Amino acid sequence: MENKTSQFLFEKVNYKILLIGIAVIAIGFVLMSGGASNDPNVFSEDIFSFRRIRLAPTLVLIGFGITIYSILKNPKK
Repeated sequence: MENKTSQFLFEKVNYKILLIGIAVIAIGFVLMSGGASNDPNVFSEDIFSFRRIRLAPTLVLIGFGITIYSILKNPKK
C-alpha cells in the first residue's frame, strides 16, 4: 500500500500573487463602471472620463500581467 500525498500545483507565494492580480482586475472593472445617464435621451460625457478610458483598462491589463506572472513564476529557484 503506497502512501500518496497530494501536492498543490503552485506554491503559497504563487497563490498570493494570483489573488493580488485578481483584486487588481476587479478594481479596474469597478472603476470602469458607471457613467450612465438617468435620461436615455440625454448623452452623458461621463463615459469619456480619464478614469474610464485610461486608468481602469490599464489596471485591468496590469492585473492580467500579474496573474500571468503568478502562473509562470517558479518558486523553486
